[in-house]
Amino acid sequence: MADRAALEDLVRVQGERVRGLKQQKASAEQIEEEVAKLLKLKAQLGPDEGKPKFVLKTPKGTRDYSPRQMAVREKVFDVIISCFKRHGAEVIDTPVFELKDFDIAGQFDPMLPDAECLKIMCEILSSLQIGDFLVKVNDRRILDGMFAICGVPDSKFRTICSSVDKLDKVSWEEVKNEMVGEKGLAPEVADRIGDYVQQHGGVSLVEQLLQDPKLSQNKQALEGLGDLKLLFEYLTLFGIADKISFDLSLARGLDYYTGVIYEAVLLQPPARAGEEPLGVGSVAAGGRYDGLVGMFDPKGRKVPCVGLSIGVERIFSIVEQRLEALEEKVRTTETQVLVASAQKKLLEERLKLVSELWDAGIKAELLYKKNPKLLNQLQYCEETGIPLVAIIGDQELKDGVIKLRSVASREEVDVRREDLVEEIKRRTSQPLCIC
Repeated sequence: MADRAALEDLVRVQGERVRGLKQQKASAEQIEEEVAKLLKLKAQLGPDEGKPKFVLKTPKGTRDYSPRQMAVREKVFDVIISCFKRHGAEVIDTPVFELKDFDIAGQFDPMLPDAECLKIMCEILSSLQIGDFLVKVNDRRILDGMFAICGVPDSKFRTICSSVDKLDKVSWEEVKNEMVGEKGLAPEVADRIGDYVQQHGGVSLVEQLLQDPKLSQNKQALEGLGDLKLLFEYLTLFGIADKISFDLSLARGLDYYTGVIYEAVLLQPPARAGEEPLGVGSVAAGGRYDGLVGMFDPKGRKVPCVGLSIGVERIFSIVEQRLEALEEKVRTTETQVLVASAQKKLLEERLKLVSELWDAGIKAELLYKKNPKLLNQLQYCEETGIPLVAIIGDQELKDGVIKLRSVASREEVDVRREDLVEEIKRRTSQPLCIC
């Protein structure tokens, strides 16, 4: 029975691995290889008549997370949450809300919140260390003004906007064919749009368009360009202007955006010298939506709003893939110290010490065996990434000390028992990293 139980555990673990590979969209060859291993294990189990069959499945649209995956998720969230809190963010829970009268008093510069959102976005992506990135910015007023001067009928603004938004994935020729062939836009109008939307750059492009004889005559476009110029001034002060690109192809299909829009993409190194880095996927986005909240205000007042969202699921996948490629271990617990014994019959002493550490706020654990071998306890620390071992022995008990061992360096020092908590806190004060 024990052998069968062990084999069933292996089948379960292998099944989870196969499901994980499918969710991560691994190669067909890798999935096929792991499925073959699963079938081989199941064959070893043999028939099991009379035992009820249970098929456990996660609901559609959800997934299970292993301890390793949860460790990655929590640390990614720690980076994101700490960054928002550093900028004075407050926490809300959106499933429950209340109606409230809005009362916005005083004047403020609308570009400052946009600049800070972009700063937060850059801080988060830099802290996560998931690769080089670029933040594209545009303004819906510039887009609408551009469509107007190019000759796009008012009724086609939004549908042409959705076509332009595909330029990060397909070529201009494909976008033009969609505009003309599927959406009935005149070819000459599409060509005029193409002259604009294929441009990108920094504040110099903003200044160039401010001098454009047609675009500068459109009130909406002029307002958007003026705000973008001010935004770049603030971005320079925040030290992130080099991470921002004014991209006229960025459209963000949602209708509620009213001003500045932005989207962060990860960059793939150029294949050949002289080529520009290639964007390989959006990981964050946002913009200004001054008209949205006012829809819920009984008096219909205009409430200035700006926001951003982080593509956490995509970031989780990227971090997991990176760790797997580097074959790096991921800590699945935050245990700071293992309480170990050097001789037999010291279970009570281990229990007393671990309780003292818990009461002092130290993250500690011990092996649940009466007389574990010291070597096994040290190996457990190396396998799980626990950085410190507090070792109790007969001599240590007589001397009133605890032997504190660094797992990485294998150095040991005797620490007086009353000083142990402070010494552990001093050694473990460094923040945890993702890996």
